[in-house]
Amino acid sequence: MPLVKVFARAGMNKAIPLVALQSKLCEIWGTKPETTKLMLSRVEDWTSDHKEDCYIDIRAYGKSERTRDFVLEGMKKVQNAFAEFDLVANVRLETYDGEKYFHVPP
Repeated sequence: MPLVKVFARAGMNKAIPLVALQSKLCEIWGTKPETTKLMLSRVEDWTSDHKEDCYIDIRAYGKSERTRDFVLEGMKKVQNAFAEFDLVANVRLETYDGEKYFHVPP
């Protein structure tokens, strides 16, 4: 789970403890801090029917052990990790195929 984008409204005054959340996400997904980056973006507003404090967008390498059920259970655990800090999280996760993936610049 290398990239976790955390979006929050600019006017929200709840703390978002990225380092503590990174540690929890590493436990959930079995990854290391060196490969699990959390980035916080404050936005003016968004459209949503949910009552979330944060919108979480996770992009992860698609491994065979990351089945749909495994990922869905992990997403619930991510929501619970945010809830431990009194944050309601709406979580989205996207996997990519490592054999077909590239990025530029390298």
